[in-house]
Amino acid sequence: MAESDFFLQFSVRKAYEGFTLDCAGQFDRGITAVFGPSGSGKTTLLNCVSGMLSPGDGDIEVEGSVVYSSSSGINIPPERRRFGYVFQQGALFPHMSVRQNVEYGYKLTPRSERQFDPDDLAYLLGISHLMERGVSNLSGGERQRVALVRALASSPRLLLLDEPLASLDAAHRASILTHLKSISEQLGVPMVFVSHSLSEVLALAPKMYALDSGEMAAYGSTPEIMAHPSVARIADYGTLENILRARVLEPDNEDGTSRLAIGDAVLVGPPTESRAGESVSVSIRSGDIILSLGAPPLTSARNAVPAVVRDVRETGGLTLVYLDIGEMIVAEVTPGSARQLGLIRGRDVHLVIKTNSILTFAQDAD
Repeated sequence: MAESDFFLQFSVRKAYEGFTLDCAGQFDRGITAVFGPSGSGKTTLLNCVSGMLSPGDGDIEVEGSVVYSSSSGINIPPERRRFGYVFQQGALFPHMSVRQNVEYGYKLTPRSERQFDPDDLAYLLGISHLMERGVSNLSGGERQRVALVRALASSPRLLLLDEPLASLDAAHRASILTHLKSISEQLGVPMVFVSHSLSEVLALAPKMYALDSGEMAAYGSTPEIMAHPSVARIADYGTLENILRARVLEPDNEDGTSRLAIGDAVLVGPPTESRAGESVSVSIRSGDIILSLGAPPLTSARNAVPAVVRDVRETGGLTLVYLDIGEMIVAEVTPGSARQLGLIRGRDVHLVIKTNSILTFAQDAD
């Protein structure tokens, strides 16, 4: 990729007593996740990009324009960089209604630069019914959706998200991930998404930038970097789950199950209160997926789904297998099992998944 094709380029150094952030990167459009453990420098990097912090040394360039350069004495203030920022706790204005929060940045944005209507954004993120309410009694998921709408209403060139799901439960986390995908697909706003969760990174971001102790550990496509030795040292693969979008075909059959369409596959899951035709979020732990080279004989597991192996990565004493069912899904197997099955790119396999290994969450779980 030519240098001019990169949306965000940075080389920054910010020193504190006992810690120094010293890293560089080039991000293209779309969604890039910044991954790392607590204290690795993720938020410091985001704050340097946003202008909330000034690096001691370095350069930051967005869409070909320099917003910070220590050598040239350039430091564009945050409000002129036109970046949206969503914090871990939402950081809503407590004395304002939802609508006043949403319209705060919109009214400060020059008319010529306004790309999105606040009410259209509210509809996209499912908060139209909250617009005239106060913010004190909103749930965690509602607060984060309001914060997202507020950030987008200012028509940002770049959306920065600092662990926006860290304080949410599984249902709200799945809902917000779905909305972030919709923002990327329908609005085309580039995002930098900070997280310490591999599951969130896998669900959302095609590209992954790993930080460790203030330095870049690895950068590239998410499947590649998830299995990188530098990431294996800091990642917890035991919690890895697939968070996917599904369409309800049948919400509650006579046998107490549902039928869910995910990509090209139809899965049997637990009953759901969502109606037929509605979208839900689905969570399947990578370690709960069994791989078979052929259609397995009759078993208690209700799902035997055809899939194609797209990638195989060995890391940290286990093997991550990336599988195509019309959506990408990741299974964890032992290296010995991967060798025994001869798992290589292009191989046809079946995914064996128990019904109770599938968790479903309503689109807006509030």
